[in-house]
Amino acid sequence: MINSSSDNVKKLNSINRRMFITGSLKFFVMIGIVSRLFFLQVKENKKYLTLSDKNRIREWKLAPVRGEFHDYFGNVIAGNFEAYQLHVIPEQVEDFRYVIYRLKDLLELSDTEFKKVLKKKNEIKPWETLIVSDNLSWQKFSKINNHLYDLNGVKPVISISRNYPFKENFTHLVGYVSQANQDDIESTQAIKKNFVPGLKVGKVGLEKTFEEKLIGTNDIERYEVNAYGRRISQLEFQKGEKGKTLRLTIDTEVQKLANELLKDQAGSICVMDIYTGAVIAMHSSPSFDPNLFVFGISQDDWQLIRNDPMKPLVNKTLQGNYSPGSTIKPIVALSALENGIVNTSFTVRCTGKTEMYGQTYHCWKKKGHGYVSLRNAMKQSCDTYFYEVARKLGVDKLSETAKKFGLGEKVFGNLFDIEKKGLIPNTQWKKNALGKGWLLGETIITGIGQGYIQTTPIQLCLMTAQIANGGYKIYPHLVVDDKVKDQPIDKFTPLYKNSKNIKIVQDAIFGSTNEVMGTSYRSRIDNPKYQFAGKTGTAQVKKITEEERELDLKTFQIPYEQRDHALYVAFGPYKNPRYALSVIVEHGGNGSTTAAPMATKLFKLIIDRHKIRESLRNKKYLEI
Repeated sequence: MINSSSDNVKKLNSINRRMFITGSLKFFVMIGIVSRLFFLQVKENKKYLTLSDKNRIREWKLAPVRGEFHDYFGNVIAGNFEAYQLHVIPEQVEDFRYVIYRLKDLLELSDTEFKKVLKKKNEIKPWETLIVSDNLSWQKFSKINNHLYDLNGVKPVISISRNYPFKENFTHLVGYVSQANQDDIESTQAIKKNFVPGLKVGKVGLEKTFEEKLIGTNDIERYEVNAYGRRISQLEFQKGEKGKTLRLTIDTEVQKLANELLKDQAGSICVMDIYTGAVIAMHSSPSFDPNLFVFGISQDDWQLIRNDPMKPLVNKTLQGNYSPGSTIKPIVALSALENGIVNTSFTVRCTGKTEMYGQTYHCWKKKGHGYVSLRNAMKQSCDTYFYEVARKLGVDKLSETAKKFGLGEKVFGNLFDIEKKGLIPNTQWKKNALGKGWLLGETIITGIGQGYIQTTPIQLCLMTAQIANGGYKIYPHLVVDDKVKDQPIDKFTPLYKNSKNIKIVQDAIFGSTNEVMGTSYRSRIDNPKYQFAGKTGTAQVKKITEEERELDLKTFQIPYEQRDHALYVAFGPYKNPRYALSVIVEHGGNGSTTAAPMATKLFKLIIDRHKIRESLRNKKYLEI
């Protein structure tokens, strides 16, 4: 009995201990649960409220509205329009296969277009945006909106896209936009900050140069969604800023005429105000329609442009390095006058060729020009005269003068990363670049714009402008700056030693166009209102053999790629000059028959529009 009672007591104590332990555990578990609930609901209230809101509230960035480009008169040359796009984020779609085939039917996508969409989907991450279409018609866009109840994860988007109303007229100047790639995002902070799927950014030209000013900032839309991610209501809309609109110095009418004159030809036309440096026209030919690139160019269109032998992708105005030919002769004459090498009475007898150290240097006129002074040599473009002047002057002095007048340096500084410097050679350059000494024969041919010397069309235009304004430094620009007011300035930096030398050269150039036997006499305009002075140039692209020289073939009889380049530089109106221009026609034959006649048409339009430009300039000036 005693043992039995003792066993019962032990069992009871054991049960009590277990109940105590179990109760204690329950108590501490309860304390833990209560503490955790308190922590989550009170201490972490803001955190989880925010996370809950993020699940319920979505933020959507819209493409920024890009700034426009206007010409000098306010015409839109690069503008915007509303583009209807369709986006899908694959990870937000419950049944991607169903949705994508449904879209194929609704949008009537061809098999090729559908395969491209699937290919894009496989190239992106599940959380990245798949752009099914970036330029839907209004009808298809409306159809998608009417079927959104059945298209979970599909987002119809109204975006802003670029439009170039003048098509190929401004392509090499303004450039074009296309969809931003990874390099664009990483290299430009403004693109990175405002990036949204389908964002269009500048790829070349001024579109690229002024990207940070043009891009603008995003519109931001916040809206509430349900458990399925579908939009319920808009909560907030934050308006972004439109990019800056830039007004250019360009006159669209002159630019269009330049395009027409160079139709079906490769070359460049530049027009510049000789006092303000404002560029009135700057066209490179052939060109192409920049609208083709906005939504991604087709393979067929790309191959047509890329394989064109006239190279429409090259901006010949800035990238084209050409021998200046006889258009360099005004600088040769000026340099010789400035350095006291020759004067107006200095004459040379031209027999059609010059023999020197076993080499023969030909004048373009087989029988020669006889005795010629500086003025007659310029008027008739006598090579023999300038051979002798260059020989006496030396390449180093010539190089110094040429560089003063803008040759051999970028005209627009860092504005275009594609702009070439050209090459104005001297003795030191050849020693450094080629490791050889300079030869006298190289000086002689440099005097007529051949040999190592290379210039760009915009440099030749600047050179001519600075001769035309009396020999003063100007700074060419393309964008109207209200701080500068685009007014002719009163104080210039002189580029000459004696202003009389500039006048002598100006007069000689006048004779070249306006007097009998002048190389561009047939392109003259007798009316003083339009009368201009100009210098022709013909630049060889290959060495002419004696046999070819004897054949004396006409331009059309020579294979295209072996024909000389035709050049012309001019300024006008002569009595009160205001504008300078340069014309280059690749393989155009010679300047007098191909390039000079274009200047006649250009000056008529430029001078007719001068009053309109001046009235607008003065109006803007008074408003500032």
